[in-house]
Order: sequence, then structure tokens, then C-alpha cells
Amino acid sequence: MRFLHTSDWHLGRIFHGLHLLEDQVAVLGELMTIIREEKIDALFIAGDIYDRPVPPTEAVRALDEILGQLILGEKIPTVIIAGNHDNPDRLNFGRALFASENLFITGPASAETKPVILSDKTGPIYAAPLPYCEPLTATELSGDKKTTHEAALSWQIAGILSKIPPKARKIALSHAFVTGAQVTPDSERPLAAGGSSSVALSLYDSFHYTALGHLHAQQRLSDRAFYCGSLMKYSFSEVSQKKGVIIVDMDAAGNVTTTPLALTPPHELSILKGRFEDLLTHPRLEERENYLKIVLTDSTPVLDPKSRLETVYPHILQLGYEGLSEKKKDDPAEARKGLTEEELFEHFFETIQKRSMDDREQRLLAAVLDETRREGRHA
Repeated sequence: MRFLHTSDWHLGRIFHGLHLLEDQVAVLGELMTIIREEKIDALFIAGDIYDRPVPPTEAVRALDEILGQLILGEKIPTVIIAGNHDNPDRLNFGRALFASENLFITGPASAETKPVILSDKTGPIYAAPLPYCEPLTATELSGDKKTTHEAALSWQIAGILSKIPPKARKIALSHAFVTGAQVTPDSERPLAAGGSSSVALSLYDSFHYTALGHLHAQQRLSDRAFYCGSLMKYSFSEVSQKKGVIIVDMDAAGNVTTTPLALTPPHELSILKGRFEDLLTHPRLEERENYLKIVLTDSTPVLDPKSRLETVYPHILQLGYEGLSEKKKDDPAEARKGLTEEELFEHFFETIQKRSMDDREQRLLAAVLDETRREGRHA
């Protein structure tokens, strides 16, 4: 079987005030081209389909369109799990009906979760959907206290392996932070405070391939376990990362070979650094259409630098000074400039509560802000 591993689409993402959906749809079009040209037999999406629990209507439409092409047009069996950004119950809508058309969605974790049985000319392949599961959820479902994500995942894996023949070929889809994997600063949302969010790679030893989601950098953890990385670059800390998908060929014995393929967005992310006059009078034209973070090294402030530089670089998303950082770092008002509404509230929360927001609180904040923005658009 030849299958494609993707994850972390984050449909509906807003990046420094810019709605990325148009770019995301373009990249998904490229993904569809890969599926056709590479003769893919099945598609696995390892979580974070949406960027927030209550996605904008346009993001839902985009997902509906791509799934329609996959299922109705190309007849590609597709397996989807929920990530920590998704609302698992919303994602689960219609799952029983969709399963009859080879679209297999697993939103909430459950003791009743069954493997998805696919097949090729050599026999069945069992896909084990392991959606993001918080320890409290696993505790409630299992009746046994789970204090870490590793304990929750171990319970999920044990449950689904009990429903798969021991010698069968097995693929895991999991949305988790594996101990030792490369984390991108300011990119992936923490799953929990401290070290309780990480899980051991050895938990997946029973599987012939593990399709991981959550971390945005594509990376190999072993010959049989990979993060494919996010659909696009969603943070300036991801500038140097190559985005793409992983094609996996599995033989009759369950041995796999992997082939990473790149995805090219309409606009790349870049960071430009230099003096204002140099950037303005000696433009780097190869960066013109990129989404930019500009770091000015001038020792004194420049009048209206962003609008003036936009005559050369029309897609400036962030602009700041390196030379003035030491002078301004102790100014709270200056430190808050350029922060999103989410970042401002999280800063306020940490100031009052003396701790960071947990995942449930971050999801609630995202839902409230989304509702507020939608009401504002219709006011």
C-alpha cells in the first residue's frame, strides 16, 4: 500500500492579522495533485485539521471541498483524528455516515474506538486512530486515574491493540509530543505544564508505521515513526523549515519506505534584517512577495517605517527594532506592541494568576475571541 501522511493543517489560521485560508486552499490543491500523480491508496491526517475549536465558516467550507475531492472524486480512503486545536465532538459530526464512503473520522477518545481496516493486494492493514486525549478525559473513560499524557496514550493504545490481530500490519495515527522530538519555539501550543505532556516513543513499538501530528517540523524519530510537519509555516520561528508530506510504501511484511515531498505555498515566510535606508534603497526583490518580518538595526526610531517599506515589500506582517530593544525592553507598553489579542490576554492571565493558561483555558479563550470577532463582523 502507498499512503500519504499529513497533519496540522490549521485551517482558518490568522497570522499577525492576516487570514491564511486562501494560501491554505492553494497548498491543499497542490496536495491533491500529489495524490493523483503519486497514485496514493490512502490518506492519513494526524490532527489539528482546524486552528481553533470553533473554526470560521470559510474554513469548514474549505475542508468540505477538499474532502469532497478526496472521497467523491478520487475515491481515496481517508482517516482523520482530532488534534489539540480541534473540537473533537464538532469534528466527529457525521462520522457513521461518512464511514460508509471510506471517510473515517475519530474525534473524541473513547474505549469503544475501533481500528480502520484497509486493504491492499496482500491483505488487510489496520489503522489505529489515536486522537489527542487529555489525562482527565482518559481518567473519566477508563475509571483509572491518569496523571500524564503518556498514561492516557498508553491506555488508548492498549485498548485498540486488543481489537487488532497481533500479526497484522498496523499503522498508528497519533497527535502527541514524543519525548526528544524537536519543538519549534512560539509555534506549537504546549499540551500541559512541565514534562507531563510528553510520551515515550516506545509506546508505538507495536506499529509498523506511526503517523504523528502536533509538532510542526518534519522529522524522523525512527525508521517507523515520523512527524510530517505542518501544512505551511505558521510562525516566523519556522522560517528555515521545509514543509511537505510523507509518502509511505508498505510491503506485505509491514516494512516501510518513506519519501518526503515538499509543498510550496503562494507566499513564503522570510525575516529581513538591516538598516531602514538599506532595505528601502537596495530592495531584496526575491523577497518581495513573501510574508515578512522586518528587523531594523537603526539606533534611532524611523518615522513611519512600515508604510514606507510597504512601497517595496507589500506583505510586511511584523516590524521591530533590534537596535532599540535594550532601551525599550523595560517598557511594558512597548513590550505589548504587536501582540495578538490571544497573546495579550495570556499575558494578562499570567500576570494575575501567576501561571500559564492550560489547554482547556486556551481553547475557551479561542472560542470566545472567535465569537466576538464574528459578532463584530456582523454588527
